[in-house]
Amino acid sequence: MVDFQLDAETREILEAYRGFVEEVVLPREEEANFEDSDAVPEDLLAEVRQQARKRGLWAPHMPQAWGGRGLDALALAHVHEELARSPIGPLAVNAMAPDEGNMHALLHFGTDEQQDRYLQPLVDAEIRSCFAMTEPEAGADPYQMQTRAERDGDEWVINGDKWFVTGADGADVAVVVAVTDPDVHPKEGTTLFLADTDRPGFQVDRDVPAMGAWSPGGHCELTLDDLRVPADAVLGPVGRGYRVAQDRLALGRTTHAMRWIGMAQRALDQMASRALERESFGKQLAEHQSIQWMIADSVKELYMSRNMVLRTAAEIEAGDDPSHEVSVLKVFAANAAQEIIDRAIQVHGALGYSKDLMLERFFRDARAGRIYDGPDEVHQWSIAKNALDAVEDEGTTRSVTGGWTR
Repeated sequence: MVDFQLDAETREILEAYRGFVEEVVLPREEEANFEDSDAVPEDLLAEVRQQARKRGLWAPHMPQAWGGRGLDALALAHVHEELARSPIGPLAVNAMAPDEGNMHALLHFGTDEQQDRYLQPLVDAEIRSCFAMTEPEAGADPYQMQTRAERDGDEWVINGDKWFVTGADGADVAVVVAVTDPDVHPKEGTTLFLADTDRPGFQVDRDVPAMGAWSPGGHCELTLDDLRVPADAVLGPVGRGYRVAQDRLALGRTTHAMRWIGMAQRALDQMASRALERESFGKQLAEHQSIQWMIADSVKELYMSRNMVLRTAAEIEAGDDPSHEVSVLKVFAANAAQEIIDRAIQVHGALGYSKDLMLERFFRDARAGRIYDGPDEVHQWSIAKNALDAVEDEGTTRSVTGGWTR
């Protein structure tokens, strides 16, 4: 049985992050002027980052040897939840996608030279990065990926189009996913490359306007036209890019879910407070059964989402394959967060729909969760396939529903 109880040291760490959010981050939201833009002003970000460094909270996901806090996956689950109560939080400690996921990939698969050149500056927030996988026609389907990389002497030449590349505008380096052997299975014929964005052939065509999920550098469309990178720019083994990407995405998807829980928790708190403060038809909203059910459903969904996150984090920490748990978690938590935030808006009425509260921002941001890093439908297919395979192989679905198996 997995023990989710926190020891005294971890509780102290979480108290530090919670205090940082409540004392430094949340009070700055009004100053950020989110009514006019989803962007976090650069001067404000610099100030809160300085406070995060002073408090020893910088880069909680990175080892101390690289200048981070070095927290394990279970502690990170709670930390990311605290930080995500505000759009400023993850950025304040340099733990925001896509840089966070790229740091993880460089830490585990980068060469010493790659780590010195890219990882340390990323941890120090001296540079930014992006992850170029999705394509206009193929989406994130590796079977249909059209971007190709061919070896030419001491270089690789990359050609293709990428779409909705978060953080690409102003990024210093891109992790580019390309097919290097189209004649084999994508799991064996895809490779990751580190490409400096100032190289000839790397072009940001436009920042694609989006309804939410703001990120520094936008969500961009790219053209890679005879982009040449040196042979030592390969991240991980040649032909193993799919597996490296999945390792990166497994943690990234779990981290996203941690953040959705933070948004949903704040939304539920506001929903419950509003129900106690507001009266309708001569009694508190909290006395109306329809409102009670909305609160109860939200509590149940948040409770289950949080436990799914902790179980998945435990799988990651133990070094087990968390791919099935990640799919279950991502679908459930993304939908739960959207439902909880929507109910909070409903309970607040016109105020919830307005920009006076953060709820409308959370609603727009949460909606992206059902699309990026694999849409619901892809994960639903994977979940069903795993269940059917389990019945064929084991005679039961216990292994894919969290049950005990021999």
